[in-house]
Amino acid sequence: MEVFNFIGKFFSQDVLLSLGTAILVGLIFNRIVKKLGLPNVTGYLVAGVLIGPSVFQIIPDTWISSLTLLVNVALGFIAFSIGGEFRISKIRKIGKSVIVITFFQALVTTALVDIGLLLLVPVLNIKPAVAICLGAIATATAPAATLMIVHQYNAKGRVTDILMPVVALDDAIGLMVFSISIAIAKLTVSSGGVNVFHMLVDPLIEIALSLIVGSIIGVILTFGLGFFHSRNNRLTSIICAVFLGTSIASLFNLSSLLLCMAIGAVMANFYNDSEKMIDLTEHWTPAIFLLFFIISGAELDLKIIPTVGILGIAYLVFRSAGKYFGARLGSTVVGETKEVRKYLGVALLPQAGVAIGMSQIVVETFAALGMNEIGVQIRAVVLCATLVYELVGPLLTKMVLQRAGEIEKPEKKAKDAAAEKA
Repeated sequence: MEVFNFIGKFFSQDVLLSLGTAILVGLIFNRIVKKLGLPNVTGYLVAGVLIGPSVFQIIPDTWISSLTLLVNVALGFIAFSIGGEFRISKIRKIGKSVIVITFFQALVTTALVDIGLLLLVPVLNIKPAVAICLGAIATATAPAATLMIVHQYNAKGRVTDILMPVVALDDAIGLMVFSISIAIAKLTVSSGGVNVFHMLVDPLIEIALSLIVGSIIGVILTFGLGFFHSRNNRLTSIICAVFLGTSIASLFNLSSLLLCMAIGAVMANFYNDSEKMIDLTEHWTPAIFLLFFIISGAELDLKIIPTVGILGIAYLVFRSAGKYFGARLGSTVVGETKEVRKYLGVALLPQAGVAIGMSQIVVETFAALGMNEIGVQIRAVVLCATLVYELVGPLLTKMVLQRAGEIEKPEKKAKDAAAEKA
């Protein structure tokens, strides 16, 4: 322990030294998890735990709150990237079946987690707000993990064709469900009791205003991009828009995730070179995302893990069941193939960035209400679940795509290659 304390005190003397060390450790773990065939985010979270207050204290407890700005910026860019996937032409191309499946799997997941955890409130000794927030966070999936598997193994087929747009649409629906759920959760802990009118109307007003303000910024950004010819100035314009959107959301208690998603969606539909700009933005954000996941891992207090216990297990069980049965029900309704009905839900299990971002918003929301224990409990569950899902989820995605016949087995690929040479 004395060695840990010495290392922590040395590297935590300066914020930049601490953050620089965090990036270096993150890059090292990036290489380690790649060798193990695991997603980058898993390495970043583990790195965060090691350099956080629980172990080496390179990022001490006292600095976590001061890094909130960096976390909010990362969330803004995550939402902006999700919005960039919502091109009207793309939505028309994938058809209504994908939209129906996405709604079913998202809403069934939320319902199962909410109902399951609310029924267990007396057993788990938690507040209803915890169950409601976890139900909303449960909708989120991890597009990056799924995309990695599809690209790595060159998966092709109906399950893959349905899987990719569902993953993209899922997070957008999840953000809307989350905005409503967190507003309801806040009302359940308010001292004035629950007002049904406000419970129904306030979340809708927040969602509407977030989307309207985000759309306005998106329109201004789209026109502004036409005035600049260099990629650097266009990239700077996007960064400016996300910064402004995140700031306005914070000042007026709007959803920064929905607001920044709207900015990305408007730009994607009204700017001709939007795909290039999204790609350009993604070249600028890796370091921010790396730090975001490391800070998220650093916030995980290892002492809390034993207290997650039954709540964490229940969340994993109810969410997994919701994704599987929701996707299966949606696929049956639209008359999809047997393979899609059987395997799609399992491929939707990975969960990472957006879920962690949602948990961060919950932490900040309930901290402002003087109820830190709710946010801390939810964050511990989500981070533990993320580690499980990111370790197991991609492996399950690969397995079901193989069983669906959309990933060639190594021996068949070798046999085909030999036949071509012959």
